Amino acid sequence: MYRQSIKIDWISFILYLIFILVGWLSIYSASSGTGNAEIWDLSRNFGKQLLFIIVALLIGIAILYLDPRFIEYVSYGIYGISVLLLVLVLLFGSTINGSLSWIRIGGFQIQPSEFSKITVCLALAKVMSKPNFSFDKVIDRTKVLIIVFIPVMLILLQKDTGTAIVFFSLGLMFIREGLSLFYLVLVIIFLTVSLLSLIYGPTIAVAAVWILMLISFYFVFRKQAFALHFVMALGFSFYAFFVDYVVFSYLKPHQQARVMAFLDPDVDPEGIGWNITQSKIAIGSGSFWGKGYLNGTQTKYDFVPEQDTDFIFCTIGEELGWVGSSIILLLWLIFLYRLIFMAENAKTKFARIFGYSAASIFFFHLMINVGMTIGLMPVIGIPLPFFSYGGSSLLSFSTLYFLLLNFYSNRMNVFATED
Repeated sequence: MYRQSIKIDWISFILYLIFILVGWLSIYSASSGTGNAEIWDLSRNFGKQLLFIIVALLIGIAILYLDPRFIEYVSYGIYGISVLLLVLVLLFGSTINGSLSWIRIGGFQIQPSEFSKITVCLALAKVMSKPNFSFDKVIDRTKVLIIVFIPVMLILLQKDTGTAIVFFSLGLMFIREGLSLFYLVLVIIFLTVSLLSLIYGPTIAVAAVWILMLISFYFVFRKQAFALHFVMALGFSFYAFFVDYVVFSYLKPHQQARVMAFLDPDVDPEGIGWNITQSKIAIGSGSFWGKGYLNGTQTKYDFVPEQDTDFIFCTIGEELGWVGSSIILLLWLIFLYRLIFMAENAKTKFARIFGYSAASIFFFHLMINVGMTIGLMPVIGIPLPFFSYGGSSLLSFSTLYFLLLNFYSNRMNVFATED
């Protein structure tokens, strides 16, 4: 169960430490108010986050000493436990910000959906690392779909759409492992048609459909599958005329409001557009060099709601400016590169699949979270890994990272066998 020595990837580990430190400092700045506050005050978010950081590091160290064979062996079991916890949330959970996603334990709230990201990655790695697995087989595609579908449906029942959407990022891993690029093309065209129809109307969207399908036909699939491309182009053209109906008939009111605020923040600047408008003001006010740590006025006076959670990047943008924000994003790109490097250099298929799953989830969170703070993405309420306040978030992302670090550090002594 345990192994004696570890050799870790120090570049990613140092970046991880930088992220949790800068994240904690940003949470302190965003939630400490205008007065002095003790950093260990457990009644405040920054005090709780400091405790979560200590726990995350201890758990991470313990994970590094686990035998990778043991982790692979228990993958299905902990996946089953996570599904059970998601069911228990529906029965006994607490509602926060409209989502029934939390279980109260003492003075803390635990969000099982955050940990389901880990267990889904492990279960997928287990089933997809079988020697005969292939996306060409219907039975194998069905297994993968079921593993993802069950937690996604349970999370949607908790009204936590943001977390549910994160699981679609695993499509990047699927493509790396052999899923046809055509599915990625379909997703890109679907999103493009939806946005263009809402912003410019169906005529522009239909034109974009045919252009994208021609590009796909001639440059991606090398003039193959003409009939399939033609049928899909017709289908998406038809869909373009019904986007408005789909959005305003099936989405809940608060989800419709988020879509409208994303398309036009000025439609209700003091209502649904408040978050995005104030977020862009905060980041813009930081200018080139920033206002300096603890000197952000937008931060100190709570102009941006959820500024120490989903909108923590506003604090960074206001206080550290364009330079500081750019450095953080550059470090994130290096971190993501190291995750892919560790996954690609893994000595087992299980570790490689898990590594690409983890990298996909981290990339998606970074893209959506930063994008929504600057108005390029809709507000769907997902945290910035290692930066946003939240014990469940920090512990789940840390576990995801340290599991990959475990597999990579054990690459020179692989005794695990693939079934």
